[in-house]
Amino acid sequence: MARILLVEDNEMIRDMLSERLERKGFEVYRAVDGAQGVEVAKSESPDLVLLDMSLPVMDGWQAARQLKAIPETQPIPIIALTAHAIAGDREKTLAAGCDDYSTKPVDFPQLLVKIQALLKKERVI
Repeated sequence: MARILLVEDNEMIRDMLSERLERKGFEVYRAVDGAQGVEVAKSESPDLVLLDMSLPVMDGWQAARQLKAIPETQPIPIIALTAHAIAGDREKTLAAGCDDYSTKPVDFPQLLVKIQALLKKERVI
């Protein structure tokens, strides 16, 4: 099954999403900040990244740009996770290199649809 890197600094959200994804059969890697997320993506080559945009050390915007600038991680699809739902935020995340966007609180069934669509596009499922 597909491997997902979850980059999320909020422990409660990280644990809840990890548990729900694992119950759906995904292998989940975790990182707590953008810099760690970039390192885990480079070392583990996940099939998809769920990336919180408000992170310590390196925010999600910088992490997405770095992941898309590294040849090994450039093809990995990224779904931005953000509490910001202001007009223009979706476009801003896409401009940073994210492939899709999901607001918090996370609508898990909707997030699964987005994950599956991107994985099928990448032919991982």
